[in-house]
Amino acid sequence: MYKLHSLCQSGNSFKVAFLLRALNQPFENAFVDMFQGMTRDNEWREQANQMGEVPILEDGERVLTQSGVILSYLANKHGAFGGKNEDEKLEVLRWLLFDNHKFTSYFASYRFNKSFGPAAPDPAVQAWLLGRIDNAFNIVNKHLADREYMVGNAPTIADFSLSAYLFYPEEESGYKIEGRYPNITSWLERLRALPGWAHPYEVLPGERITPKW
Repeated sequence: MYKLHSLCQSGNSFKVAFLLRALNQPFENAFVDMFQGMTRDNEWREQANQMGEVPILEDGERVLTQSGVILSYLANKHGAFGGKNEDEKLEVLRWLLFDNHKFTSYFASYRFNKSFGPAAPDPAVQAWLLGRIDNAFNIVNKHLADREYMVGNAPTIADFSLSAYLFYPEEESGYKIEGRYPNITSWLERLRALPGWAHPYEVLPGERITPKW
């Protein structure tokens, strides 16, 4: 059985959990208490992940980190959600890289600052992130104008990756999607209808935290 090291606030961990559930693969949760400094501990980094991050996926003796790597590994291993041909696989990779560098990166940072940061967020930093978020979300919203999923005519790990943080409550980011990005809104509803989808706070370990700022 797979073992997923994570916490419920981690959208990157939810990407993996969502895919495992869609693949109908059972997994064991291992709670990583990031907010109490667990991932900053040198011993934890030496033993678990030198990058100080979750998710971490154990598959027997194999241990993988970085959500994009894990998603690609699972898609290849189980022969699903990775793209139907070489062109689609390359397109999936293109969107995974865009997500990790821009779409999720900016949004997750903005949400963390507002909800979980140790001090009130710097307005200048938030404003800078907001501009980057708007640009990235407009790109994805436009891309989804004439298609149901990010690549091809069926869901892929590109969809799991890009969507994960958008399933968290709006109050955690203060960033409104519904009414502003209609194509993204419809796409999220399609993903919620997939077998295996459930809310991140129902799937991953830990307790929900009230936004701080």
